Amino acid sequence: MKTAEIHTAKGVMKVEFYEQDAPKTVENFTKLAKEGFYDGLTFHRVLPDFVIQGGCPNSREGAKGMPGTGGPGYKIDCELTGGNQYHDRGVLSMAHAGRNTGGSQFFICHSRNNTAHLDRNHTCFGKVVEGLDVIDDIRQGDRIEKIVVSEA
Repeated sequence: MKTAEIHTAKGVMKVEFYEQDAPKTVENFTKLAKEGFYDGLTFHRVLPDFVIQGGCPNSREGAKGMPGTGGPGYKIDCELTGGNQYHDRGVLSMAHAGRNTGGSQFFICHSRNNTAHLDRNHTCFGKVVEGLDVIDDIRQGDRIEKIVVSEA
C-alpha cells in the first residue's frame, strides 16, 4: 500500500491512497511527489468548511503565472467509478477545470458539509488518516515543504 506524508509548517498529514479506485491518479500524484514537484508550492486556495487546495506550480515563489491556473504540462483523465468517490473529511481529490483536465492540483476536504456535489465529478484518490487537525490549521499561502511517498 502506498502512503504519503504531506509536510507543512503547521504539521504533517499522513495519507493513505485509494490505489484500487483511482490507480492512474495515485500514480500521477506519487510520481510528481517523488520528483519534488510539490516542494515549496503553497495552498493557494483555502475555503473554510470546504477545502484546502494546492499543487499549482504558479504558487511557487517567483513564478510568473496566476496561482490556481497552472499544472504539470499535461492532463489526466478522471477516475470516477470506484467505491471511494465520496468527499468526506480528509479526502484528497484531484482539482480540474472540467472533466479530464486534472494534472497536479489537488484539494483536501475540511468536512462533508459542503462537498456532496463533488462526488463522482472530481477523482477522490486518498485520505488523510493522521494529522486531520493540520487541515484546519492551514491558511492560504502556507507552503508544502515536501511530500514523502512510501510503498509498503
